[in-house]
Amino acid sequence: MAPPRTLVLVLAGGAGGRLQLLTHDRAKPAVPFGGVNRLIDFPLSNCLHSGIADVWVSQQFHTTSLNDHLSSGRPWDLDRTTGGLLVIPPHQGTARGGWHAGTADSLWRNAELVREFGPDALVVVSADAVYRLDYADVVAEHLASGDAVTMVTTRVDPADAGRYGVVQAEDGRIVDYVYKPDEPRGDLVSNEVFVLDPGPVLDLLEELAADAGEDGLTDLGYELLPRLVEQGRAREHRFDGYWRDVGTVESYWEGHMDLLAGPPRIVLDDPAWPVRTHTRGWGAARLHDGAEVSDALVSPGATVAGSVSRSVLSPGAVVEAGATVVESVLLPGAVVRRGARVERSVLDDGVEVGPDAQVGGPGAVTLVGLRTTVGAGQRVPQGAVHPEPPED
Repeated sequence: MAPPRTLVLVLAGGAGGRLQLLTHDRAKPAVPFGGVNRLIDFPLSNCLHSGIADVWVSQQFHTTSLNDHLSSGRPWDLDRTTGGLLVIPPHQGTARGGWHAGTADSLWRNAELVREFGPDALVVVSADAVYRLDYADVVAEHLASGDAVTMVTTRVDPADAGRYGVVQAEDGRIVDYVYKPDEPRGDLVSNEVFVLDPGPVLDLLEELAADAGEDGLTDLGYELLPRLVEQGRAREHRFDGYWRDVGTVESYWEGHMDLLAGPPRIVLDDPAWPVRTHTRGWGAARLHDGAEVSDALVSPGATVAGSVSRSVLSPGAVVEAGATVVESVLLPGAVVRRGARVERSVLDDGVEVGPDAQVGGPGAVTLVGLRTTVGAGQRVPQGAVHPEPPED
């Protein structure tokens, strides 16, 4: 029996404003994670290990930063003569052209392409979470059920549940769904992986778009999914593995700390399910005499002569002699000069922390709590404290 014709649509067009400086000049799915990877590597690697070869990426903001990473799709075995990777930017010239106003709007604008492809199952995923999932297993379960949508669900910290679509389920069937509620009724949420029956779901999407009129559609969670739940056509696939949405600075930092936990909550280079990425030929990391490194991930091309603990260093990051980096994430090319201290912070590409300067730490209360970010290419002057302490 031939496998089902499956299409994965990665919705990679969000502005990523909650990641603040990290998405100032790059698409959210192109944000580095775990040293050498990017956020979009996770759904693409899931497709690879699930045996799914037809993957479309719908994008919108800072497209160059994402296209440079995607290239031909080769790291994920998507550089094929037939099928493979298709990048879909916003377009003009048709009745469905224009800027996407949300995930439902993005799907509606690409509905004709999906119908033309004719999949048995349409898998719609986001690109701002860290997890490993066999999409083929969810597709098989979905097709056997005959339902219109299967939502992959997971449990989260109850304090964070309001960031997601909160689900009530009974014996596998979803009986209630509320998107980003002010007062969540539980901690079971959709993790932004949906398997759809393309025909009836796209038909319903057309009806919703017609009802919306000039206002247009926004997100799937506001229009499409609640209607399918009301119609009794939605079920869940419970996911008990590691999953973390890293779409905020706080959760992005926490996700890196999860990599350093003992034992780590997720392993990116697990031989059974490696997270593939577009490599750029960095040489081996260099640890100088006197370097002190503990509980850290040090990427190829990084150089350490100082002290690094519970931190992740991306390719090209430099920690000079006498510098200290604690519980921090250094993105590509970030430099910490001699005598400087970086604590509980995220340094973006090319940041330079000057000699004897201090970034972050217990007293660095910022917009993201006790996590400090320094934007790409910025320089913290010699001896400075960043952010500046509040005046008395």
